[in-house]
Amino acid sequence: MKQVTECDFGTKAVLTAPLSLEGEESNSKYRAPNIIQRILSLLTNVRPGSDLNRLQLPPQFNIPKSQLQCYGESVYSISSNMLTKCAEGETELNRFVSVVAWSISTVRPLAFGLAPYNPILGETHHVSRGTLNVLLEQVSHHPPVSVLHATDEEQNIDVLWCQSPSPKFHGTHIEVEVHGKRQLKLLNKNETYTMNSPNLVIRFLPVPGVDWLGNATVRCQETGLEAELCYRGNSFLPRPSVHRSIKGKIFLSSTMETVYEINGHWDRTVTMKDVKTGKKTVIYNAKEALSGLKTPIVKDPKAVLSTESSVVWGEVNQAILQKSWEKAREAKTCIEERQRQAAREKTSRDDEWSPKHFSVSHSKESGWDCSPTHKLVPPAPIVVNE
Repeated sequence: MKQVTECDFGTKAVLTAPLSLEGEESNSKYRAPNIIQRILSLLTNVRPGSDLNRLQLPPQFNIPKSQLQCYGESVYSISSNMLTKCAEGETELNRFVSVVAWSISTVRPLAFGLAPYNPILGETHHVSRGTLNVLLEQVSHHPPVSVLHATDEEQNIDVLWCQSPSPKFHGTHIEVEVHGKRQLKLLNKNETYTMNSPNLVIRFLPVPGVDWLGNATVRCQETGLEAELCYRGNSFLPRPSVHRSIKGKIFLSSTMETVYEINGHWDRTVTMKDVKTGKKTVIYNAKEALSGLKTPIVKDPKAVLSTESSVVWGEVNQAILQKSWEKAREAKTCIEERQRQAAREKTSRDDEWSPKHFSVSHSKESGWDCSPTHKLVPPAPIVVNE
């Protein structure tokens, strides 16, 4: 067996199609045969309740992109410009409903048996779509913490996410809790919206599948509006009416008075019903939002950083696309070993690593807190054409 001792630092960016409704089926082409048996064999020695952050997956279980890129896609890869709609709403209630719809759009379908790579420390992803500029950085490796900052100066939009996924094995399924904060600011309206993510559940038995489950909230302190959303899925037997369904309400936090009831499916349509008039309105159409998504392209190759996610994992991406599994394994092993070697060297020198684009702090009470080094994200060398 060939041992890899040197990585290819000259790899070009290899970008792949974003996760979409159509991509859910196309991603299955990367999946290895006998996937259930392969997964269970990987977890043979893992105890229920164990943290899976350090579990190393063979490339047969990976989609050709990093988790960092997946986070970025949920903001810049969308057919309809839902963020602009948030900023352009005429009333507080209009804007809040648009923010709720946008938060639902960040939930993307995943194929069973496949996962993105765990980002390495210092990995970045920088993409622009129109006037929206998005920058991400992996600010911690163990535990994994990813930060996203997106700004649209023209629309006065500022988005800041600081997220740390925590996957745990529970025998018949894996549950990934996404800790951290998501914040959207509409600067010219002086409104700040905070929200969180549902949990990702990967079931092996009795019916294999991937679901987003649990409760999520959206709050705006300035207007006193709040939304509670419950993401539901199949438990044992498949039920189309429940699968990928979402149910909730929008209410005034001061009086707890419900304004709208929310119902639907996050991979189809979501409607709201005015509790006073009974009128129903579609607030989110997944087919319109997540179909026909374009793959980002490199506009300025010389400006792409060596830490760019699609460069770091470029050789692995290419090998997976070609189904060259041995080459993918070698390239992935090289990246992971380089990460471990860098960590050992920093420990021996008592050298504390610092993120380049964000300042980061952590406390037991409030968890991870991140702030961007610069007020505005600059235009990126990688773009999504509109």
